[in-house]
Amino acid sequence: KQWYQRRVRVSRMAATQQESTISLKGSTQMVSEFFYYAVNSILFQRGVYPSDSFDFKTKYNLKVMETTDERLKNYLDQCLDQLRGWLNNLTVQKLVLVMQDLETKENIERWSFDIACDKSIRNCPDLTKPAELKTIQKGIQDVIRQIVSSVTFLPILESSCSFDILVYTDHDVTIPVGWDETTAKIVVGGSENVQLKGFSTSVHTVTPTISYKMP
Repeated sequence: KQWYQRRVRVSRMAATQQESTISLKGSTQMVSEFFYYAVNSILFQRGVYPSDSFDFKTKYNLKVMETTDERLKNYLDQCLDQLRGWLNNLTVQKLVLVMQDLETKENIERWSFDIACDKSIRNCPDLTKPAELKTIQKGIQDVIRQIVSSVTFLPILESSCSFDILVYTDHDVTIPVGWDETTAKIVVGGSENVQLKGFSTSVHTVTPTISYKMP
């Protein structure tokens, strides 16, 4: 009986410790998944794709959007699969979603997500960092809510738009097959910038900023 009680106490301590820490792998999964739903939400909210090509899904205790367009889904899966590798190697600096006027090719809106990586764990991939899951999820919820509410201040996109996903990495990273070097695709000429509240997993810190062209 005494052995059983001690075993229960150890189990509880282990569970508490597990809930209060995060590994590099766990952080990579959470951040890459966030970007999947963030990009889906932006494309839906800004009307880049028809609203009927999205479905509601419950995530982070919120109703989020997910595309039903197989081509778009495959494209995002390919982008985020590569992003996971860079996140896990702590070599990514920024992810950017740029919207362009389909006819003029002008950059009219730019969602930039700065990513700060804690490189102190690079040589210790199994090391865990102190982190509260509830706090991380609350931060992600806040960003998703800001994306949804952005329609209250962003100009209506009057013309049809295309979009590109750019990823900034460290200089020593080899460019993978299917990716190309490109320009920053900055919004120029009367643009406004709005910084949003970000979130941190203790391993990766994400800070979003929107740049948009004034009508």
